[in-house]
Amino acid sequence: MLFDLTDLRLFIAIAELKSMTRAAERLHLSLGAASSRIKELEARFGVRLLYRESKGMQLSPAGETLLAHAQQFMQQVERLKSDMQQYNNGIKGHIRIFANTTAVTEFMPEVLGDFLVSHPQVDVALEERLNHDIVRGVQEGTADIGIIAGDMQVPGLEVLNFSTDRLVLVTPANHPLAGKGAVLFSSTLEFDHIGLHEGSTLHHFLKRIVTESRQQLKLRIQVRSFEAMCRMIEAKVGIGILPQSAAQRLSASMAIALVDLDDPWAVRERSVIVQHLDQLPGYARELVECIRGWGKGSAGGAAK
Repeated sequence: MLFDLTDLRLFIAIAELKSMTRAAERLHLSLGAASSRIKELEARFGVRLLYRESKGMQLSPAGETLLAHAQQFMQQVERLKSDMQQYNNGIKGHIRIFANTTAVTEFMPEVLGDFLVSHPQVDVALEERLNHDIVRGVQEGTADIGIIAGDMQVPGLEVLNFSTDRLVLVTPANHPLAGKGAVLFSSTLEFDHIGLHEGSTLHHFLKRIVTESRQQLKLRIQVRSFEAMCRMIEAKVGIGILPQSAAQRLSASMAIALVDLDDPWAVRERSVIVQHLDQLPGYARELVECIRGWGKGSAGGAAK
């Protein structure tokens, strides 16, 4: 036999982590055992699959081909496990989701709370990623499901819109912009801003908007959460751009004001992206329907 499932899982992990050591740790293998498996895999195929470079382990052209097939093969294995689950309750499923900041912090906890109660045999890994990393992760099979917002190019993927995401300006209660009905983002740039951390989708989105308009964003401080942003805004450290859902929730307990943004990009479609919905394991398809159902409900309306 050319390979077994452990070989494929190890190879996929190395491609993702770019490290033999970290991949071995993920699969609970010794470094020597992992190295031997890769050497045997290369010997069986008769080609070089990996190169060790300064940036870590890199795939050869043959390795890229093997990765694509390995990811598809493992997805089919997961689907087989799901379909057989009705005959054996001991089988557990696993779903990996890449999502943007708002999804991870605002609505996926609610969605997953309901889903996991009704699917006790399924484990979920939810990771915050930038939009382009989410798309690439689903394209490459690193993630089963992606959740993005805005106009993204997603060649070769199925796109399922499920709700609307609106960005708003948040200011201290007595700020000069607080009484405005709506403002342009450009009119906020004279004030200090509170931003999310560098790895957040929202930070990268606003950074791109400012760069394209050849303006500057005066970031006074960057924090890790929407709640921390609003606390800084309430303390009059600056103003900030937040999803309306988060801003409305936090405004109930803080002295802050919400102002509509009059920019077309402030309203963005939220979408679930997958390679092939009908090829996902049954439990993963059910989770997609849970996300779409949330979007159709009162909690996932346009105000979100």
